[in-house]
Amino acid sequence: MPDKIIKIQDLKKDYVNEEIVTKVLFGLNFEIEKGEFLAIMGPSGSGKSTLMHILGFLDTPTSGQYIFKNRDVSNLEDDDLAKIRNEEVGFVFQTFNLLPKTSVYENVKLPLLYSDLKNHEELVKSAIKSVGLEHRINNLSNQLSGGERQRVAIARALVTNPSVIFADEPTGNLDTKSGQGVMTLLEELNNSGHTIILVTHEQYTAQHAERIIKIVDGKIVSDEKVTNRRSAAKDDFVK
Repeated sequence: MPDKIIKIQDLKKDYVNEEIVTKVLFGLNFEIEKGEFLAIMGPSGSGKSTLMHILGFLDTPTSGQYIFKNRDVSNLEDDDLAKIRNEEVGFVFQTFNLLPKTSVYENVKLPLLYSDLKNHEELVKSAIKSVGLEHRINNLSNQLSGGERQRVAIARALVTNPSVIFADEPTGNLDTKSGQGVMTLLEELNNSGHTIILVTHEQYTAQHAERIIKIVDGKIVSDEKVTNRRSAAKDDFVK
């Protein structure tokens, strides 16, 4: 049987502000297999970003269970969450989140400053090479195009060799060609064994995944395999 890297059971999330309770997620249940390419879809305010924050150890559920690699991580303290986040997950954001007047090398190296991993130079150069930016390694990030900056963000997400890569609207600030390049990279990473969780509101982008979970008003309304996946490398549907 396939390995389950994530298992979510009756997960709920409420936010409390001056005794006002706002319910955001309502009893979610699903599993994610190791090496899967999953898209989480939903309109603005649906709860998809809150879910990503919980799955990525940036937040904790109010109730329910989150099992990650056979470990219950539902109620961990902040320090424990930070350790797992640094070792196990990588993030790619719509706004890149790079340090603007810092080199590509230094941006990609950043997660290693909080890691126990050795051979930093080798890891950084390997990650940069994997996204095809060796020729930009000493450039400042604000000297790069949008597509190149997103490639740097992907290299930074890769540098610790995480179990899961979260891509939050990764093509949202890019033109069509650059966005296609980013999706091609994510597909290649998935093909090499990385688990990819893509968060998007766009059906077109979600169809690059092999499975789509749709969330509306904090509830899962569908969880289905993609019958005709898009291939960024081929720019068409694949069976």
